[in-house]
Amino acid sequence: MKLYEQIAEGRRRLVAAGIAAETAAFDADVLARHVLGWDLARLLAHNREPAPDGFGSGFDAAITRRTLREPVSLIVGTREFWGRDFAVTRATLVPRPETELIVEEALRILPAGSPAIVDIGTGTGCLAITLAAERPDARVIATDISHDALLVAAANARTHRVADRVRFVCCDLAEALRIEANLIVSNPPYVPETSASVMAPDVVNYEPATALFGGLDGLAVIDRLFERVPTLLAPGAACVVEFGYGQEESVRAAAEREGWTICRMLSDLQGIPRTVVLGRSRG
Repeated sequence: MKLYEQIAEGRRRLVAAGIAAETAAFDADVLARHVLGWDLARLLAHNREPAPDGFGSGFDAAITRRTLREPVSLIVGTREFWGRDFAVTRATLVPRPETELIVEEALRILPAGSPAIVDIGTGTGCLAITLAAERPDARVIATDISHDALLVAAANARTHRVADRVRFVCCDLAEALRIEANLIVSNPPYVPETSASVMAPDVVNYEPATALFGGLDGLAVIDRLFERVPTLLAPGAACVVEFGYGQEESVRAAAEREGWTICRMLSDLQGIPRTVVLGRSRG
């Protein structure tokens, strides 16, 4: 079989497994390029040639994993974030495009002169590492409750050559830290546990529950975050936190209860509020 024929067969298998046709076409191409070690241009140039030796078995195995709804990012082992590839495993949340809102805002508001940044619940390290790479003068501390996630994040820091400026700490939220930060960022668990039964199997069966679920209403971790992090912020510093669909008013109320100043809410490309920017709370 020619290469494009094998890829088309893989696409058909994905559709038969219940994956939407457009997604199946994209996934089959990505998995083919992963097995081949080719970029898109090379695949387009050679897809009407016979498949290279060994491609069939490797591609079949990858398609089989995807039919079981394993995310493509876990199959290929990486996910792009802010133009960089980050290693992902089942110990980490897969980085999402909407989390780039935090990076955009952080780079906009960070002060000059070696700012101190804390990333709470770092996962793959995508926020901490991106900010360290974009601001070479910054000092970054990244925390996570999962030791396995921190191993992945540390490897990503080495890959992107910022390991000397990002310190990883295993703790709940930021309990182990004593610092005055110029910025705190966090993409905490915020999915309500009651949503698990209706979530895509790609997510609920393969990504860590501790990184997904924030209690019955999704706000348990956010509530603790708003309560505990003010003591870590320097005067005039900010805290930028992601939250879930439909949680804007609840997040606003939770922040106000703890005395935070709500500077602004940021919306994703669909116009959905997803990120809050907070000023230091009273006291």
